[in-house]
Amino acid sequence: MWDVPQQSGEDWKGLEIERLFEIETANRGNCFAGVVSGQEENLEGEARKVAGAMKLATGARLSFVYFDAGGGHRSAAKALVAAAQEKRLPWEIECLNLQELLDPLDIVKKLAGIRVQDVYNHMLEKGWTLGSAQLLPILHTVIRSRHKLIVGFLKRYWKQTRPDMVVSLIPNFNRALAESVRQSCPNAPFVTVLTDLADYPPHFWIEPESEYLIVGTERAAEQAYAIGHPADHVFLTSGMILNPAFYSTAKIDRRQEREVLRLRPDRLTGLVMFGGQGSRAMVEIARRLNRIDWLQLILIAGRNKRLEAELRRMNFRIPVHIEGFTTEIPRFMLMSNFFIGKPGPGSLSEALFMGLPVIVERNAWTLPQERFNTDWVAEKELGIVVRSFREIGGAVARLRDPAVFARHYANTQSLCNRAVYEVIAILGSILTRKEGGARPRGPCG
Repeated sequence: MWDVPQQSGEDWKGLEIERLFEIETANRGNCFAGVVSGQEENLEGEARKVAGAMKLATGARLSFVYFDAGGGHRSAAKALVAAAQEKRLPWEIECLNLQELLDPLDIVKKLAGIRVQDVYNHMLEKGWTLGSAQLLPILHTVIRSRHKLIVGFLKRYWKQTRPDMVVSLIPNFNRALAESVRQSCPNAPFVTVLTDLADYPPHFWIEPESEYLIVGTERAAEQAYAIGHPADHVFLTSGMILNPAFYSTAKIDRRQEREVLRLRPDRLTGLVMFGGQGSRAMVEIARRLNRIDWLQLILIAGRNKRLEAELRRMNFRIPVHIEGFTTEIPRFMLMSNFFIGKPGPGSLSEALFMGLPVIVERNAWTLPQERFNTDWVAEKELGIVVRSFREIGGAVARLRDPAVFARHYANTQSLCNRAVYEVIAILGSILTRKEGGARPRGPCG
C-alpha cells in the first residue's frame, strides 16, 4: 500500500501515529503507522487524493541533485529512489552529482588537484573542523564569484535532459540551481529537500529563490517562513530521510547475534559510529571506554581503512566488534543499547528510529550546521550531549542508570519517522498542482 501523508494541509507529519515497538528492546526497529479510532475516513480521503496525484504524475522525469561532501546527500537520494521503486512509481529518476558536472569550475581542484568535496571529507576524517563556521562565508564568496558560470553550466544541462522536476538534496548551491531551472525549464518545479534538521543561514539551505521546501523539523519550517516563503510551499515531514531498509528490518535474536560477533549476550552494548568517513575521535572514545568492565562496543569505521586498522591494533580489555564499511547498520543497531557519534542528521536519525538513546558532542569543533541537532537532542531528551568525548565515561555511566535510560528510551519511542515516503508523496503532489499557488507543471518549454 502507498505510504500516504495522513492529514490534510501542509503538515505531513500525519495523524497521531504511534511507534509500536515492543518493550523488549531486542524486537526494535519496526515502525507502524497506527490510525486513531474515528479518523479512518480522513485517512481514506488522503489516500484517494494522493493516489490521484500519482496517476497524473505518471511518466514524469525527476532529477535528484546530490554531491559526496559527507555521505548524507547521496544516501538521501538513494533512499528516495529506493522508496519510489518500492512503490512502483512510473517516474524516470536521474541522480546528478553536481560536483562532477561542475568539475571544470572547481578552483580547488585546479590549484591543488583535489575536489572541494574531497577536502571536506578529509577534514571530517581527520577531525579538522575547528573554524568551519568561519570557512563557510569564504566558500559562499567563491560560489557567488562563479555564479553566472555555474548557472550557465546548469542551464545547458537542463536543456539537454529536460526534467519535469528538479530536487536539490544539497546546501550552498540552491540559488544557482533555482535560477537555472527557472531560466531553462520554467514549467518545472524546483524543490529543496533539507537533509539537515535546520538551516544555517545565510545562503546555506534556504534561499529566497527556492520555490518549494521540504523540511524535517518545525525549526526549519520557521526559518523558511522568516524569509518570506508562503506556507503552502513549505512542507513539514516527520523527520530526516532514512533508507527504506530501516522499515523492513527483520527482528533478531539479540543474544544469539551478539554471540556470533563474540560479544557477551547480556552486556550493555554501545554502537560507536561517525558516518561513512569515520573519525579519529573513535580511537579516544574506545580508549576511555576500554576501562569499563560492564560495557562492550561495536565500532563502525566506515570507509576509513586507516582508522579501522588502528582500532584493530588496540589492546582491548572489554569485548568489541570492529567493522569497516557496511550496509547492515540496522542489524548492528538492533544489537546495541545506545549510540555514540557525531550529531550528523543521518546517523542520529537512524539511531533514534531504532530506539537507541544517543551520546553526542558539541563544542567549537562541531560543524555549524549540526549544532542545532545537539540542541534538539537535549530539548527532546533523546540522549546526552557532552562538551567533549573526554567526558564519555561519565556519560555512559549516567545513561546506565535505569531511570535515565528509561526516560531517553521512552522519548525515542515518541518519534515515528516516515519521511522518505512522505517526501515521495509530496513530490507527486507538487508535480500535479494546477491551482492554489503553483503554475501548471510540464516539461521544459
